[in-house]
Formats: sequence, C-alpha cells, structure tokens
Amino acid sequence: MRRNLEKDPVKLLVEKLDRISELIERGVPKASPKNDLDIASAFIWQPENHWLKPVQKVNRVDMSLLKGIDRVRDILSANTENFANGFPANNALLWGARGMGKSSLVKAIHASINLKHENNPIKLIEIHREDIESLPELMNILRDQSSRIILFCDDLSFDSDDTSYKSLKAALDGGVEGRPENTIFFATSNRRHLLPRDMIDNERSTAITPGEAVEEKVSLSDRFGLWLGFHKCSQDEYLEMVVGYVEHYKLDIPADDLRQKALEWSTTRGSRSGRVAWQFVQDLAGALHIKID
Repeated sequence: MRRNLEKDPVKLLVEKLDRISELIERGVPKASPKNDLDIASAFIWQPENHWLKPVQKVNRVDMSLLKGIDRVRDILSANTENFANGFPANNALLWGARGMGKSSLVKAIHASINLKHENNPIKLIEIHREDIESLPELMNILRDQSSRIILFCDDLSFDSDDTSYKSLKAALDGGVEGRPENTIFFATSNRRHLLPRDMIDNERSTAITPGEAVEEKVSLSDRFGLWLGFHKCSQDEYLEMVVGYVEHYKLDIPADDLRQKALEWSTTRGSRSGRVAWQFVQDLAGALHIKID
C-alpha cells in the first residue's frame, strides 16, 4: 500500500530535471534581438538589451505646419542635407522656449530629407535622456553600419549631481575614436548650456582653479557646432500657426470666431506657442466632431 503512495522514481527525476533547467534559464541572459536598420527609418535605443526598437509610425507633423521658425528650419535643413549627401555637418543643439517646435522640426526634417533620398534614407534613432551614459556603446554599434544616422535626444539637460554629461562629451568629440563618420547628434533642450547655473556656480566656488572648472561645464555645449535658438512667438505668429492647422485639416469655422477662440485659449493657458496652437486645434476639432491624424 505504501508503494502506491510513493511517486514513480522516473517521474521524480523528470520533475527535478525540469526545475534545474528552469533555474539555468533564469541565470542565463536572453540573447539580444538582432538589430536591422533596413526594416524601418526610425528606432528607439533600448540599452538594457542592446536593441534598436523599430518605430513603424513616427509621431511627426508636416514641415509646412511649423510656423515662425523659418531661419532655424533652413539652417538645420541645410546641415542635414549636407550630412545625408556625405559632406561635413555639425551636431546641433536646438534650445529655447517650450512648445516652439524643436523636436517636431528634427522629425519633420528627417522625413523631408528622406523624400529626396528614397534609395538610401537616413535613419533616426532616439536615445532617451536617462540612457545618455550608453551613448558610446550605441555609437560603437552604429560605427560599421552603411546607413547615415541621426542620433536624437529630446529634452536633454543635466542635474547638479549628474556626471553622465562626461559620456556625452567623449562620445561627441573627445574620445579616441570620436563620433562615427556616419552619425550626427541632434538634441533639444530648454537650456542653452544644458547644465544648471547653480552647478556652474558650485564648481567656481569650490575648485582650485575656478575658471577651468566652469570651462569644463560650459564646454559641453561647444560639442554642438550649431546652436539654434527658439523663442516665444508673438500673437500674430501664434494665430498663423492656428490658421495653418485649421486650413490643413479643413476645419470649417468663421475667421472671426477662430481668432476669438484661439486668443481666449492662449489666455487661459498663459502662453503662446506651437504646442498651445496644436492643443487648441485638437479641442476645436473635437468640438466639431472631426477626426484629425
């Protein structure tokens, strides 16, 4: 009777082997997915598994809808066109007022350039701010790729106790290998110098040679050959943005009503910008029961 209650020795062995196999699988890291730049035009860098995640549909607006930034648009477009054609080009820092189209411009230019280079499109790879320390690793992965690549970091800045800016400096210009010939780095920021003022002041007050310490911090921005400033827009520029969206999406509203509602919307938000104009148009389209992409 007791034998019937005991488990079959073979079954016990199989269960133990299954448990051992499971423990081994947990201890062995999974193989990283294969990176293939041919399957998409845009990617997001995921450093934990060394993977470039494809983005099938980029969140972007048409270049024609970006108003009030003609000068910086033309400069960045020319720089990116040079890069796409294999000529020298500069890293670019797009800095300034919130909501004025900094990141939208980068994505719009990427799309615009690729219309001219359909046979050999440039790739857009976004690296998140918190992953900036892995930038040298990413550049090593991209160094031998045949594609030309824009590395893009949105809302780049550093806190007072953050030392990851040193990785960015080395990757952009200062390392032994330097920036790969087939890559260029674009970043957006609300700060022109990327580092907070109190960080620079602290370095000045505690360093043996204050001038050199400040130079160390400010020199990060010097790695960007282009500094493109985005400033708060005027009322007329704000209304021009609104009208551009309304005409593009064919929203039917009298001009006087549109002006009144748009100005009222900006007043309640306490600001005027491209982002505020887009948010107003989304609200207007919702009120009119019209879908917009």
